[in-house]
Amino acid sequence: MPDKQMPDKQVPNKQMLDKQMPDTGTLAAQLMVIAKEPVPGRVKTRLTPAYTPAEAAELAEAALADTLAAVASVSVTRRILALAGTPGHWLPPGFDVIAQRGGGLDERLAWALADALVTSPAPLVFIGMDTPQVTPALLAQAVEPLVSGTADATFGPAEDGGFWLLGLREIDPALVLGVPMSREDTGALQLARLHHAGLRVQLLPELADVDTAAEAERIAAATPGSRFAARVRALGPRTLVIAS
Repeated sequence: MPDKQMPDKQVPNKQMLDKQMPDTGTLAAQLMVIAKEPVPGRVKTRLTPAYTPAEAAELAEAALADTLAAVASVSVTRRILALAGTPGHWLPPGFDVIAQRGGGLDERLAWALADALVTSPAPLVFIGMDTPQVTPALLAQAVEPLVSGTADATFGPAEDGGFWLLGLREIDPALVLGVPMSREDTGALQLARLHHAGLRVQLLPELADVDTAAEAERIAAATPGSRFAARVRALGPRTLVIAS
């Protein structure tokens, strides 16, 4: 996406929309997970040296599996995995897989939104793979206001200053393109972008990302029945000794 140019919005025709009309009880919305294939050395690198690259990848896979399971449990018209890499055994059925493209994270998010819009203009909520503690109820809480029209956007702030979820009633890649990512003020800047666009934003609870060994152990303790917690327990406690 050179020079931060926006992808064209391609709105599906009426025939495509008719095929996507939800059954009773199904939310007319899309849930998308933004993820990387859990390959050692490419995911959760901040968990090292407490964990080896291979162990960090195991934790990433468990976190991704928990996230996908939560998304799969929400009754929506479409579930999407925007993936950098190749799907593995951890991917449950019922997901459309699209390849990530673009350079920085803001570009990859913008392209994922644009690619989702090609198939459906339905409200869309996206989440990363760093919050395995997310629940189907919390995801539904993010989707429902967009479907009902009581909010134009839903936003989940992260403890580290970023954000763990963003939902849009009308998909617009421009709302994320150009927002500086992976900074302490990313969440504030993204929220300001939404407000500047005149959107009614509904906030969700603040969650912690899995970025450090301490955060991994804290999140695992809070979700003892999760795949992530089981993997943390299997790998054992990790204490870094800092030489003086």
